[in-house]
Amino acid sequence: MNDKDAVIQVKTLKSLMFFTKYHFKKRFNRKFIENDHHKIIVDALEKVLNGEITRLIINIAPRYGKTELAVKNFIAHGLALNPSAKFIHISYSDSLALDNSEEIKDLVLSDEYQRLYPAVKIKKDSKAKEKWYTTEGGGVLARSSSSSITGFGAGTVDEEIDEFLNIETDKTTFGGAIVMDDPLKASEADSSVVREKVNNKFETTIRNRVNSRKTPIIIIMQRLHSSDLCGYLTEIEPGAWHVISLPAIKEDGTALWSFKHTIEELHKLRKINEFVFDTQYMQNPKPKEGLLFAKDDLNYYDSNDLKTDQTDGKLAFIDVADTGTDAHAVPIGYLIGTKIYIHDILYTTKGTDENVELTAEILNKHLPEYCRVESNFGGGMYVQLLQPKLNKMIGLLPIRATTNKHSRITQMAGFIKENCYFRTDYEHGSDYYHFMKNLTEYLKNGKVEHDDAPDSLEGLCSMIKSFHADLYS
Repeated sequence: MNDKDAVIQVKTLKSLMFFTKYHFKKRFNRKFIENDHHKIIVDALEKVLNGEITRLIINIAPRYGKTELAVKNFIAHGLALNPSAKFIHISYSDSLALDNSEEIKDLVLSDEYQRLYPAVKIKKDSKAKEKWYTTEGGGVLARSSSSSITGFGAGTVDEEIDEFLNIETDKTTFGGAIVMDDPLKASEADSSVVREKVNNKFETTIRNRVNSRKTPIIIIMQRLHSSDLCGYLTEIEPGAWHVISLPAIKEDGTALWSFKHTIEELHKLRKINEFVFDTQYMQNPKPKEGLLFAKDDLNYYDSNDLKTDQTDGKLAFIDVADTGTDAHAVPIGYLIGTKIYIHDILYTTKGTDENVELTAEILNKHLPEYCRVESNFGGGMYVQLLQPKLNKMIGLLPIRATTNKHSRITQMAGFIKENCYFRTDYEHGSDYYHFMKNLTEYLKNGKVEHDDAPDSLEGLCSMIKSFHADLYS
């Protein structure tokens, strides 16, 4: 090996991204287009190689480079680090898994790979795409998520871990992994039978095909359903999985990868099928049925069309956050006739000191005639902190909720859908955006992590109904 190859060898062994870019250029004679989301994925995969992460989920839209990076190059790189590494690769169909396996094998057999990593040799009798071995006992088994997986385990048995390569790297104990790429077919995701079959297969077969408790399991997929494999695993093992979710539209409203989809193209895709887009591109699966405030059931308006000087009243409601993860919600309602225009919203998880200032700012801006404050969980003390900062025209009215929260929301749902109007021109990533996201994800059965948006909206509407009973009789 010449000096140039020796340098390349070290760089590719130390960096999965360098490995990918170098070999991609050699294989296809063009550059691997690197983006920030690739760096995020590589950082997580590097932590898998270093033993820092053993359970990894990566959720990203289709055709965003996940298979090239996290399957083909990850496995080939792992074998370069350790020719004894054992991998099980799973996809929803045998053909996809076998195609990926063949590409990995072709890469390993390439002249460039063999020159840089001469210790990685494929056994001469390993001709099948579905299962092939290295001369050092490593290899790859490729299967569909519904196929039988027997006689092959991923990773290295604990007591057998030793020095695999005589190179200076801190990854030499990496022994392989189970790598699942799209275990569920998009067209079959609505079938509970198919979903449960995949989830059960993971429990009865796939989870047990590790040779060590240290063997990593990696799942890379677009979200397809709230109860797909990722949803199932994060529900039954909260905190056990390191989850990387990469929506096609980022929090700041820009495209995740403009090379693949511009923000204009993404908006067009959303218009074609909002449910598919939110699920597969935004990684935000919600059931088609069972939403209490489905987006299509709500009324909307453009804030530029609202005649703010002709309102019959302005009211606000403060839902004080009672835990560190809850949102502090303050919807502002403008009343014109029987229509309630939700014109502005404060929706924040910042601490009390900051949200007191923010609450005072939004109330002083709109000057509502009345503002109720839910006095449960420290709301009474919150009133004492907030009142001195408000315009004297604004009166705070503490109210204590005594009935079940979900029951209150459910009973007010029809009124909200009939009389409330929500803005269409709010910014992506704004407080209004997060409020609407929380509202439109609320389920009829109330089984959600957060309910701050519907809870505060119910409080606002309940106040308006009581103050203007003549309008809604």
